[in-house]
Amino acid sequence: MPKFVIEREIPNVGQLTPEQLKAVSQTSCGVLREMGPQIQWLQSYVTDNKIYCVYIAPNEEEVRKHAQMGGFPANSVSQVRAVIDPTTSE
Repeated sequence: MPKFVIEREIPNVGQLTPEQLKAVSQTSCGVLREMGPQIQWLQSYVTDNKIYCVYIAPNEEEVRKHAQMGGFPANSVSQVRAVIDPTTSE
């Protein structure tokens, strides 16, 4: 199953409280339950003005559908072609 990185531009998102982030997460999980097991959220990285999310999904359209249903921006959706880390250099 393909993996995608989604860039969500959300001004000042890094200033959200843990409770607010929990609410956003609950909304996302609710949409995922509606959509079924073909799309999965792995994790997200919150920065000052963006959230970078990693999802497994059959295609980009499903990722964008999740964003639309949840009311989240999906400014950029990129399919992961490879994963590298320090051990790749060995």
